[in-house]
Amino acid sequence: MNNNLKLAVDVVRAHNLLPKDGQGSSSAAVELVFDGQKFRTTIKERDLNPFWNETFYFNVANPLDLHHLTLEAHLFSINKTTGKKYSLGKLRINGTSFVPLPDAVVFNYPLEKNGLFSSTRGELALKVYLTGDLASSPLVNHHEASSTSSLHSIHDEPSPPRRNEEKASSRRSLYTLSGTDHHHHPQQQQQQQQRVSTPSMPSYQAPQFSASEMRFEPQASQSARMHPNSSSSQPADFALKETNPVLGGGGRVRSSSLYDLVQPMQFLFVRVVKARDLPSKDATGSLDPYVEVRLGNYKGVTRHFEKTKNPEWNTVFTFSKDRVQATVLEVVVMDKDVIKDDFVGLLRFDLHEIPRRSPPDSPLAPEWHRLVDSKGERKHGELMVAVWIGTQADEAFADAWHSDAASLVDTSVPSTHVRSKVYHAPRLWYVRVTVIEVQDLVVQDRNRFPVVHVRAQIGNQVLRTKPVQSQTTNASWNEDLMFVAAEPFDDDQLVVSVDDRVGPNKDETLGMAFVPLTTVEKRADDRVVHSRWLHLQKSSATDVEGPKRDHFASRIHLRICLDGGYHVLDESTQYSSDLRPTAKQLWKPPVGLLELGILSVDALTPMKTRNGRGTSDTFCVAKYGQKWIRTRTITDSLNPKFNEQYTWDVFDPATVLTVGVFDNGYFGGGANGNGHRDLKIGKVRIRISTLETNRVYTHSYPLIVLHPSGVKKMGELHLAIRFTCTSMLNMMALYSRPLLPKMHYVRPLSVLQLDVLRIQAVSILTARLSRAEPPLRKEVVEYMSDANSHLWSMRRSKANFYRLMAVFNGIFAVSKWLNEVCQWKNPVTTLLVYALFVMLVFFPELILPTLYLYMFLIGLWNYRFRPKNPPHMNMRLSWADTVTSDELDEEFDTFPTARSGDTLRMRYDRLRSVAGRVQRVVGDVASQGERVQALLSWRDPRATVIFMALCIASAVVFYAVPLQLLMMAAGSYAMRPPKFRRKLPSPPLNFFRRLPARTDSML
Repeated sequence: MNNNLKLAVDVVRAHNLLPKDGQGSSSAAVELVFDGQKFRTTIKERDLNPFWNETFYFNVANPLDLHHLTLEAHLFSINKTTGKKYSLGKLRINGTSFVPLPDAVVFNYPLEKNGLFSSTRGELALKVYLTGDLASSPLVNHHEASSTSSLHSIHDEPSPPRRNEEKASSRRSLYTLSGTDHHHHPQQQQQQQQRVSTPSMPSYQAPQFSASEMRFEPQASQSARMHPNSSSSQPADFALKETNPVLGGGGRVRSSSLYDLVQPMQFLFVRVVKARDLPSKDATGSLDPYVEVRLGNYKGVTRHFEKTKNPEWNTVFTFSKDRVQATVLEVVVMDKDVIKDDFVGLLRFDLHEIPRRSPPDSPLAPEWHRLVDSKGERKHGELMVAVWIGTQADEAFADAWHSDAASLVDTSVPSTHVRSKVYHAPRLWYVRVTVIEVQDLVVQDRNRFPVVHVRAQIGNQVLRTKPVQSQTTNASWNEDLMFVAAEPFDDDQLVVSVDDRVGPNKDETLGMAFVPLTTVEKRADDRVVHSRWLHLQKSSATDVEGPKRDHFASRIHLRICLDGGYHVLDESTQYSSDLRPTAKQLWKPPVGLLELGILSVDALTPMKTRNGRGTSDTFCVAKYGQKWIRTRTITDSLNPKFNEQYTWDVFDPATVLTVGVFDNGYFGGGANGNGHRDLKIGKVRIRISTLETNRVYTHSYPLIVLHPSGVKKMGELHLAIRFTCTSMLNMMALYSRPLLPKMHYVRPLSVLQLDVLRIQAVSILTARLSRAEPPLRKEVVEYMSDANSHLWSMRRSKANFYRLMAVFNGIFAVSKWLNEVCQWKNPVTTLLVYALFVMLVFFPELILPTLYLYMFLIGLWNYRFRPKNPPHMNMRLSWADTVTSDELDEEFDTFPTARSGDTLRMRYDRLRSVAGRVQRVVGDVASQGERVQALLSWRDPRATVIFMALCIASAVVFYAVPLQLLMMAAGSYAMRPPKFRRKLPSPPLNFFRRLPARTDSML
């Protein structure tokens, strides 16, 4: 077919280029390369900030391959006389980021080096977009095309061929779960085929389902796009890539260096300690001094002191050598003034004369230096400083002011908000409150029996017992209420109130009691703790110590304890990073050490606009167990380099390390409407059990995020990971132990309880970490903990369904193979299988050894195909590339919903449709079990008589005939040649299907 889809590239300008012509300038031109096509702009002579405003169009041969292609832009300085070209830098734009013209904007792309030893600087402004037949592009109409293909596969494909009646009905029912969300009214279907980012919702029409639409069976001819179960279907741009960075320890073997999993980075360190005898210009003889450390365009400022000549700062500044463009360091002492700050004196250091230091060398001793004026003449006053060149392994690095992580963008941001930090999450406890009884209640209306319940509250957690109607002044429950609390318990207390339901939605408090959590007994097992009687106060009382004792008072009987034998789940269970109980005395020694090197992030999607160009202020967060880490913030960079290394103790390999990338919301940069929220860029999960011991994994992980407009690749995160085992024997022994602590099995909590408690635990964790400095914000903690994973998502439901079908595919494949063997599709195979069957029948003692040997050989054979890389996010497996606009809008909707009217009605009907299919599958499975029960229940007397007669006959036959002969007869019958077969179902299957189920009793 004809295809006029084109890729348009507007080459706008370049900025701050390197001079390459030997005369302080360059004659720049841009070469564009895409899919074997090449264009070049005109040459702008002697201009380091050239403007072109030229547009080029590339033909797109195959729109389906667009997301695999890459646009390359090479910037050269060209000598027209000799024709020589000197590289000024390059950039690469992946095909997944191509958008149509209405969505395209001009971006300033930072130039990258063209080689290892080349140098570059500056930016190239391009506007890249698609034009022409946009309907043929899988990127522009990405989700709509997927949705349309799904609709065609469901509605337009011919009916599947009739299957043998011997197939289990439950398998046919399972397939009816898929494709339910595509059965919309034609108006809705047409609306969904528009652009995904269209905010308008389709007008409501109740979906109608015909009998043919209620069944969907995937066919073998469907594309791999509809079966995202294998990692091979992952697009290359979204795949994991192995890298070979030059690490501090050499990369593959363990080094004695503390920073052997990151690339060494050179920094200039400036420690400003104190000053003495500073001169002043006012009559009081004092001043308000502060220090500015200047290096090229970078400037670090200390805090100022009031009215002193001998201030002490003891502040360290660092400057990355990759960004240093000056040869002189200036340390300037200033006097703060209301109108204009006054100059006091300065120090100058030649960068070529600065010493180098590397740990474990001792810190460099600071020295007194006499201040000079701008002309180099000595002035009164001295400043104690130390200047050296080191790496990120320097102990002064963590608390230093960083030039690549701070105040060039926003001087109002505190320096603590950009430094790397380590956080320790508080220890969480389950609080078990057993409400036993209350006595001597005093009710105002003595002519009615009170309807009493107990309300317990810790913080914002409120639970109630079931209401009890009491005919006396006493009531009993023996009911457990579970809460979550975090250490320390200084201000936390349990508030218990006894309420009487006096009317609809109206309670009257009969009394209250207060129990500080610091007084509650702790336990690490299921032993019974002592109960206590508490006197109830009046509802207006707030005294924690309790009321004054009278001769008569109402009281409540409680048993309260802090359950330390459980592991408090504060994250999604399938991504747990810690499985230890709360009580420290139950902890086992660690079995290994996990080391993580956060190297860099490449090709970030701009998260904000600053000075007319896209940029990002990036930091990373890693979470494992109770230890959270936060890297320093690299400002104004789309390719930030962190090179920070962290370690964790591993107590169980069946845990997951999570690393997230965020944009720092403290820095402005345009009207993005996000306030100070930290925007998520993406995250990576790594299961420890999938890592080989003592191996360094260096990979580039794609940062894949699902946005309201669809799935996007936000960049690539480069990590170095090593898992070291301290005791292989102890780690292997863990595989025989329960995954969770003992209390989870001795006194198990219900699934509903665990879900509610997990939400409370995340809320407490968020509140505690947000009080740190710098704070880990709520959106960061919730994103790292998958706090919203329990919410409904049509996309996740479809993904889980296909995961389930992938699990059953092996069983279905074996069943299909056995059926082909029995049908004599390949007579040689059938004869060989029959010979093996005969051998196993006459030598039954070989059955289990043969089975185990076969599984051993399969494992040995699969060793060649073992995964070489750790697993990572897969958008095909997650069904993120086929999700529709309405499904995305539903997934990103708030809870409770912010939608109304026709949208909610349409989604409710769709949800009812999906639930109806689940309901039918559950009913089919239940019916099969009820038919088994009906064999001997006499619900069908004739069927029971027939089955009993068959049982008697079978007992006689099995007693009289050797087992080998019976097995031979059964196997020979199953593998009989086709000419002895009938197409009708077998008599035993017909008998089973005629048995009654309990569906007759259903309303």
